[in-house]
Amino acid sequence: MRQGSLQTQIKKKRAFDHPEEEALLNLLKTNDHLQIHLDRLLRSFGLTPSQYNVLRILRGEGQPLPCLEVASRMITVVPAITALLDRLEQAELLTRERSAEDRRVVYIAITKKALALLAQVDQPLADLQQSLLGHMAAAELQELSRLLEKARQFAERT
Repeated sequence: MRQGSLQTQIKKKRAFDHPEEEALLNLLKTNDHLQIHLDRLLRSFGLTPSQYNVLRILRGEGQPLPCLEVASRMITVVPAITALLDRLEQAELLTRERSAEDRRVVYIAITKKALALLAQVDQPLADLQQSLLGHMAAAELQELSRLLEKARQFAERT
C-alpha cells in the first residue's frame, strides 16, 4: 500500500475491488475534508455554504435573477430553496419582488449589506483555497478540474 493512499487512511486490508470504487471513495473523502474547512470559514461570517452560494451567484450576475434561475446555478442541490431564500431575506441579505409581467416569477436581488459581507469573505476564502490547493501546480489543478468535469457530466445524465 502507498503511504497516504486511501486504502492506508481507512485501514482497508484488501485492495479495492474496482478502480471506480477507489476513485469514488477518494472523491467523497476529499470532499469531506475540504467541506469541513469551507463550512468553518463561512460559519465564522454567519453563513452556510448554500447561503454563500446564492449570494455568490447574485453578486456575479450583477442584477436580480428569477428564483428558479438561482436554484439551477447552485453548486449543491438545495431541496428547500424557498426556506433558504427566506432566511437570507430575514437577514437582509437579499430582497424578493414578483414580476409585473408574470406573477408566478419572483426575482431576487442582493443587498448592499450582503455585498459588504461578501467583501469581508473574499480574502479569507482566497487564503483558504490557497492553503488547501496551493500545493498543486496550475496544470495539475486544470487537469483535476477537467477530470472532475468529465466524471460529473456522466453523473448528471444518469
